[in-house]
Formats: sequence, C-alpha cells, structure tokens
Amino acid sequence: MKVGLIQTRTPADQTAALAHVLPLVREAAARGASFIATPEGSNILQKDRAKLFPALKSLEDDPFVQGMRQAASELGVWILIGSALVKREDDKCANRAVLIDPKGAVTATYDKLHMFDVDLPTGEVARESESYEPGDRAVRADAGEAKLGLTICYDLRFPALYRALALAGAEVMTIPAAFTRPTGEAHWEVLMRARAIETGSFVLAPAQGGFHEDGRGTWGHSIAVGPWGEVLGQLDHDEPGVLVVDLDLAAAAKARRAIPALANARPFTGP
Repeated sequence: MKVGLIQTRTPADQTAALAHVLPLVREAAARGASFIATPEGSNILQKDRAKLFPALKSLEDDPFVQGMRQAASELGVWILIGSALVKREDDKCANRAVLIDPKGAVTATYDKLHMFDVDLPTGEVARESESYEPGDRAVRADAGEAKLGLTICYDLRFPALYRALALAGAEVMTIPAAFTRPTGEAHWEVLMRARAIETGSFVLAPAQGGFHEDGRGTWGHSIAVGPWGEVLGQLDHDEPGVLVVDLDLAAAAKARRAIPALANARPFTGP
C-alpha cells in the first residue's frame, strides 16, 4: 500500500487552507498514493481565540472539508484529514480527524482525547482545553486493507491509547500533528518510533511545519515508521511538502509474532 503524508503550513482561513493543501494532495495521488493523510489543524490555524471561534464552521459547512471530500472522489483515494477544527452539534468546538473514502463519503471521525495544556520551558503557554471539547472514545477504522487507529498529536504521549487501539485490531496508527518546535526537536522521532515498537504497528505522522500566519512555530519533519521501529521515510525540513512511502501491511503481524507484547501483558496490583 502506498501512502502519502502531506506537510503543510496552514493559513488562518479555511478557503486559503484548501488552496494550500489541495496541490499537495494531488501531488501525492500522482505519485501513486492510495491513502493520503494531512496534519492536525489542516483547515485553519489561529491561536487568537477571539478570531478563531467566529471562523469555525460545522463539519458539513467547512469549505476545506468539502474540498477534501471532492478531491477524494475525483482522485479515487482515501483521505484522512488529520484534524479539522470545527464546531460541534452542541456549538462547542472540536479538534476532529475525518476519514474520507474514495467516493467522497465521511466514513469515520475522531475527536482528540488529550488536550495540550502545558507551560513550556521556553515560556510558551498552551491551553487547548480552553478552545476545544475533548473526545471521549478511541476510534478504529478501515481504509481499504489498512486497519487504522485514529489519534492526534498530543495523544502520542499516552501509550495506553495505542495499546487499546492495537488490541482492537489497528495496525496503522495515524498521528497527525502540529508539534511545537522545542518538543519536536527533542521528542518527535523517538516517541513515534516508541509507539510503533510497543504495538508492532505502522505509524504515520503528517505534520505542520514552519512559522505560521498566527505567529506559532511548528516542527515539521513528517515521518512514517514501520512496526519494527524502522524509519520508512521522513522529511528533513519544515517546509510544505509530500512524503510517499510503501507499506507492507503484513509486517505488523510479523512484528507482533516476533515480540508478542500485546499478548504477554498481565494484570497486576499496586504499587
């Protein structure tokens, strides 16, 4: 299975974001990718909440989401919008992954479980919970033969989620992200490889990169990792671009037979 990871520098407007991302999606499809994934916040990035909230739309009304549905249908590919920032049915906001099939239909959604609420050593403060309502369920979905575990960015730091997804049959963990530059430099690759090794899964992590209109900086370096922890491909920069890699989906079962950690775990008490 050939997959394409899209690295973006999303603007602060959904229509501009579509114009930015669509050529990259078309490039991935032209290079043979049948499954294409975009980063977290693919439709809009705006850290000023006074500007962000009025701009957010429902999933059905968001022009970026609708544009990606049309692109999936036209190109005959699966598209995972790593996340779209949208209004929920209850008028709260969600950081939502959206899986689209080759006919343009939405087949699965996942709302980010873990909110990035931190005070970084650089002095930067993030309070994602002040903007978005967290999800309350893990989501396993299929994209053709690929058995996906849908996650988003900060979820990466909670390995129990990936174990649960693997036990539910997921063999390809998607981790679209908008990683900060300090944490990206320190932890990005090692955590992606750790989640792959722990679960015997592929990891696909399309990323935002560079310095954005709203002033934030993101790490880039989109990466694909195999079930043995090997890096299958990685962009070495933070510029918009496309990473295309081949996945031998049988490798997940092979890795799990070699290191049966999912099967060997035992319940315990304490400490």
